Amino acid sequence: MNLRRACSVAVAVGAAAVLVGGCGDSGGLRSAGPTPTAVGPARLWPTLPPASAAAQDYDSGHTEVVKGITAPGDDIRRVDPVAVVRAQEAAAAASPSASPGTSKDKIVGLADCGAKGTGKSGCPVLNAYYQDLNGDGKDELVVGIRLPKGQLAVRCYMFEQHRLTQIMGTSDAIVSVEIAGRDVILRSVADLPGYEYRTAWSWDSHQRAMLPTRDEILRTAPATVPPRSHPSPTAVPYAATPTTTPSAPAP
Repeated sequence: MNLRRACSVAVAVGAAAVLVGGCGDSGGLRSAGPTPTAVGPARLWPTLPPASAAAQDYDSGHTEVVKGITAPGDDIRRVDPVAVVRAQEAAAAASPSASPGTSKDKIVGLADCGAKGTGKSGCPVLNAYYQDLNGDGKDELVVGIRLPKGQLAVRCYMFEQHRLTQIMGTSDAIVSVEIAGRDVILRSVADLPGYEYRTAWSWDSHQRAMLPTRDEILRTAPATVPPRSHPSPTAVPYAATPTTTPSAPAP
């Protein structure tokens, strides 16, 4: 008799003893019926050799230091998003054999952004959002960049050891971008009519980067407004001087 079968017999005997002891006693314990046996996952083709390459290239886990970009006190709200994108474009053009983390997306129209700032007509760099994504109590910078053919690039940055570092970078035919807690959630067009892809990027303290921790294909449904259980990220055009909220007058 194997161990699993022996345990089943012991459970059955114990249940029978409870039934016998409870006869005629309306206040005694009663059996809830047979309990289904737990079944673990069955591994198929156990002799398959290990995979030799990643299943899909998300370009994840890579970070990139953006050279030449600083801010007083490492205040990321005082960083010009357009200057960041321009610095990365210049670094990529100067180094054809760039590191895996360097952006390979072709950005068109940066000249339309003007000397500073975003939000101008024709500028591909969208207004920045700020949110604490790694739980250290400081905001990270989230930048969206319009690309040709309806694509959108999404990049996240943080200051680490006084250096501005890109901790996430991806591009796709994105339908929407959301922030839930500390996750950046991208919804993108699926190749099946009536479905969409949804990928959640989360901070990984070991890799020191945002990783795609959940990837799903979902049936699309009518849009609903979920209850807000987390503080919303703030989106503001870049300003050289950060805005301040006036304090209440002293009593």
